[in-house]
Amino acid sequence: MKPRVAVIDYGMGNLHSVASALSHAGAGEVLVTNNTADIASADHVVFPGVGAIRDCMAEIRRLGADQLLLDALGDGHKPVLAICVGMQALLSRSEENDGVDCLNLIPGTVRHFDHPKGPDGERLKVPHMGWNRVQQTRKHPLWAGIPDGARFYFVHSYWVDPQQDALVAGQFDYGVKACAALSRDNLFAVQFHPEKSHDHGLQLLRNFLSWDGQC
Repeated sequence: MKPRVAVIDYGMGNLHSVASALSHAGAGEVLVTNNTADIASADHVVFPGVGAIRDCMAEIRRLGADQLLLDALGDGHKPVLAICVGMQALLSRSEENDGVDCLNLIPGTVRHFDHPKGPDGERLKVPHMGWNRVQQTRKHPLWAGIPDGARFYFVHSYWVDPQQDALVAGQFDYGVKACAALSRDNLFAVQFHPEKSHDHGLQLLRNFLSWDGQC
């Protein structure tokens, strides 16, 4: 049976692009919603995000999306996928906008790229925009069928620095070795955009749809 997926809508991000990619990956029904009952009854939940973290956190709290996410994670078995700023919002605090308190679900800090340099000493552009390789640092069901070092599409000026290295499931290199993916219990979070990452992104979404929330 194809899973029913709820994409948490707090008014920020490319929600319909994510919903379209999930449908293409094989979801049975995709709801872009902030309705508690819809999210509670969904088989899988996606927490996306694009934009400035201050604006995102303000809308997350205003609309109660933080509690919707906590309820989904508290299920313990319902698979949850966070994407881009959705991933950053999970941490304790972001350096963006002169410092913003986030959800503190994953202890750590979201840091700005500080004049990153490439392997030959060349200055790298910020935001980090485009394709980059992801090194898989932990085995996880969402990496199934995806080669280590596969390229994914990134668009961001800030990177996630969790306190617990054991939660890091993937890394990328952009002047600093930084976290590309986090995993804890029924949560998987990615800095890149799977909905923009062609075959490997589609495979990751397929893996998410077939995932039972257990590592």
